[in-house]
Amino acid sequence: MREYLERQRLLYGISFYAIPFYANPCVFIVALIFLMTSSGAAQATAPAQTEIPWARDLANNPALMTEFGRLMEKLQHGVQFPAERSQSRLLTLQHGSTVFYSAFPNYGDTIHQALTIFQGELHDSAVLRAWWQHGDLAVYGPRVEDALEKAYELSQFLGDEITVSAGTEGRQGPSLQILAEIRKPGLEDFLRQMAKQLASGSKPPFHVFNMQELGTAKEMFPPQQPVILVRPDLLVGTLDLGELKRLNAHLDRTGVDFTSTPFGQRVARTYEGGATSLGAVDLQTILKQIPTNASPGQALFHHSGFNDMKYLVWEHERLAGRSSSEMELSFNGPRHGMASWLASPGPLRSLDFVSPHAIMASAILLRNPAQIYDDVKELATASNPKAFASVEQMEAALKVNLKEDLLSRLGGEIAFELDSLNPPDPEWEAMLQVNDPDRLQSTLSTLLTATHLNVQRSREDGVTYYTVRIPSAGKTLEIGYAFVDGYLLIASNHEGVAGAVRLHRSGESLGRSQKFLATLPPGSGPDASAVFYETPNALAAMNMRRFFPQLSESLSRSTAEAPPIAVYGYGEESALREVSTSGGVDASVILVGAAIAIPNLLRARMAANEASAVAMIRTANTAQIAYSSSYPQRGFARDLATLGPDPARPAASTAERANLIDPTLGNPSCTADAWCVKSGFQFSVSAVCKKQLCQQYVMVGTPVSSSTGSRNFCSTSDAVIRFKIGLPLTTPVSSTECGTWAPLQ
Repeated sequence: MREYLERQRLLYGISFYAIPFYANPCVFIVALIFLMTSSGAAQATAPAQTEIPWARDLANNPALMTEFGRLMEKLQHGVQFPAERSQSRLLTLQHGSTVFYSAFPNYGDTIHQALTIFQGELHDSAVLRAWWQHGDLAVYGPRVEDALEKAYELSQFLGDEITVSAGTEGRQGPSLQILAEIRKPGLEDFLRQMAKQLASGSKPPFHVFNMQELGTAKEMFPPQQPVILVRPDLLVGTLDLGELKRLNAHLDRTGVDFTSTPFGQRVARTYEGGATSLGAVDLQTILKQIPTNASPGQALFHHSGFNDMKYLVWEHERLAGRSSSEMELSFNGPRHGMASWLASPGPLRSLDFVSPHAIMASAILLRNPAQIYDDVKELATASNPKAFASVEQMEAALKVNLKEDLLSRLGGEIAFELDSLNPPDPEWEAMLQVNDPDRLQSTLSTLLTATHLNVQRSREDGVTYYTVRIPSAGKTLEIGYAFVDGYLLIASNHEGVAGAVRLHRSGESLGRSQKFLATLPPGSGPDASAVFYETPNALAAMNMRRFFPQLSESLSRSTAEAPPIAVYGYGEESALREVSTSGGVDASVILVGAAIAIPNLLRARMAANEASAVAMIRTANTAQIAYSSSYPQRGFARDLATLGPDPARPAASTAERANLIDPTLGNPSCTADAWCVKSGFQFSVSAVCKKQLCQQYVMVGTPVSSSTGSRNFCSTSDAVIRFKIGLPLTTPVSSTECGTWAPLQ
């Protein structure tokens, strides 16, 4: 049961958070190639190996970076994307209880075009071909190409749209379902063949039914694998046979459909202007299902203002020939509490101090810093009356009132700029709107005097500059600040503050640059509540140069003309909106980032799973020792269920249910002939017993799959944990075989 619910939650989350990747299929395809090859390489590598995948290839052959950039350029110009959709038949087929809905186009043709271009580049480029055919990639590369070809073949059976949705009517929680129209016969045979090819042993990854088979199929609970129904007109997928039958019956009935509900009507409006991909969540319905109580957490959530959320809607479309992504979080009434901190759109004048060469910059308009302080204090003291005691002690010691002397002197606008991360002196600037500079400077002087910091004052071109020197172990840190035209400018040094002043006066700042103005959403003026701006290639290239100095030249060539990314936020009366017209980023950074990040994330997850598995075996060993001491006539426990609690009497401890480990692994189903799963591993305990006395036991922990771990663990009554690198086990090992494995250091 627990596995089933965890799988539902996992797929529910993946289906929503993965949707934005479909906004740029070229990026998706290239990232997928790297993901799959990285996964394969990670599985073939011992956990102790820490070398970044392909780092040696990139360092020894910088020309690869140029080839990656050329590949992305051809993908971006040579691939045609699916047309936008202004209506959807699948939308009308959703159940009225749907609380999550997502839809994306059939990208089969796009995948095929991208793969064809990639294969053409492999043929034409000796550098790329040598890399692709080298080492692990020679094994996993063809598998990736085959997987993409299979995806294209599957897409040819399906219509122009695929939906993933979930409702509240499931027997064990949210019911996940997939719908797609079928445009040509043969899908049933194709899926059965695919299931056979992907089967692990005799266990297929999913079951396929036609209409006749569905009527006679018997339900199994908990469910074993996802199930797919191939109707004459539709492909239907769920995680449970019972849900599949219920959904099929709904599709054959006439009556009230999803678009008759308020949530369905909101989703339908998303299609009206044309959309390629979209996702939506009915938050108000989900929140109503959460039991209300008088707990501190409930009170905090109520005061936050987010208890009044209505819908979360994301869509991707093309506006004025440009790719656009928009997300809206709506509320049932005017925003309040934390939800109201973001102010209404207005001029972001702080960007007039930001350099057009900044690798990252952000600006935000807040309603009232002093009021936000009161809100934070109220939220904190609601659960802990002494939460602000240390703040009050600090105020008394420094003779400064944080709210009255500092925050009330600030306006609502705050900006930040990052120019360099080069050690030991990263370059940054911050801009804070000020409504009383003289009073604020007096407060700062009081604070600096109380902390005995050395402050140097100078005046240049009518501006008073302050330089604060902070002693540290390595070298003295320097921070500069000045008050200019209603803003407090703070920077990593005096030159940073002076440079911001010059940009402001010359009009050559980021806020006035054409490359920044070009990122504004179509139909929107320069006013916004927040903006985040980044030159992703410059940031990535700077970090890459720290690790691979040999790549400096090729990185500079491949990132020089990359477009920036900008995300805009808008605070409306009863909604928060986010809009971005950034269609993607340069291929070289994506590929290098994928090559570095994905394998290491996979390896980190595997390492965490393995560490958890070792801890579980160590806990079980301790529990076995305690059990044998408490019940010497029994010896060791014969399975995990014996070490766990009794569901009927959770606090009791008996020889049958000793209550020595948690119910996740100690539940009644965790018998000697069963695997019990936790954190990517499955565990089993078996004992060697004569009559009622068990004098030996062996506990085994093995990864659920090759992507969750690369080592198997075991331990016997000697309490020594041992391991063996290899594929996941299908059956437990004996205590004798366990003794031959290497001890864990």
